[in-house]
Amino acid sequence: MNNLQIFNNQQLIPLKENETGEVIISGRDLHEFLGIKTEYRKWFPRMTDYGFIENQDYIRVSQKCPTPGGEQEIVDHAIKLDMAKEIAMIQRNGKGKQARQYFIAVEKAWNSPEMIMKRALEFANKKVIELQDKIQIDKPKVIFADSVTASRTSILVGELAKIIKQNGYDIGQNRLFQWLRDNGYLISRKGTDYNMPTQKSMELGLFEIKETSITHSDGHISVNKTPKITGKGQQYFINKFIENEAKEETACN
Repeated sequence: MNNLQIFNNQQLIPLKENETGEVIISGRDLHEFLGIKTEYRKWFPRMTDYGFIENQDYIRVSQKCPTPGGEQEIVDHAIKLDMAKEIAMIQRNGKGKQARQYFIAVEKAWNSPEMIMKRALEFANKKVIELQDKIQIDKPKVIFADSVTASRTSILVGELAKIIKQNGYDIGQNRLFQWLRDNGYLISRKGTDYNMPTQKSMELGLFEIKETSITHSDGHISVNKTPKITGKGQQYFINKFIENEAKEETACN
């Protein structure tokens, strides 16, 4: 059962619970119950003149509502219980007195040992669920991190593709090369620099270029350049594919 359901079953004014476990009331609901003739947009600022502080005693809430002429912004306020009690007292009429007595009764019940314990248990259960969800989300990252083994050794693109594939993301060398070009990590322009790391990749420390001298039969020497992914780059790209896989799973669900 919702913590506030016991009150809302016999509600005088609707109640809600915020993320920190405090009772809050809609400013517009309170305005309506009190039977205020002044428009809400004029009335509420007058109430704040009594010393209430935004983001401490209340927060502004707005939503767009369709109208024949387009959209209209409707502004409301989420008011804490203490502020609602004071506003009710300020009215100095029967409705104000009734609202104040109601809020006092709610506050007393809300702060009873039973309700405090109930909310504490619910908060603890919520944290356990959040932790379990985080463990499931982080599990693939642990697997990938183990595969890299925090090595300082640079590896070829094809070798990285094998590591990624072994850990559940289906990709081969050619597709990984294509992905690196498409995402601006390798130069896609045809020429002598084709498949070489871009300036961005080098500045991030993701690649190094392995140069190998080759002596040909006619005596001339040529230099063969091969992009290799550093240890930092391996972790960087592995995390990229983890993120992509998570997004794809979310989209499918």
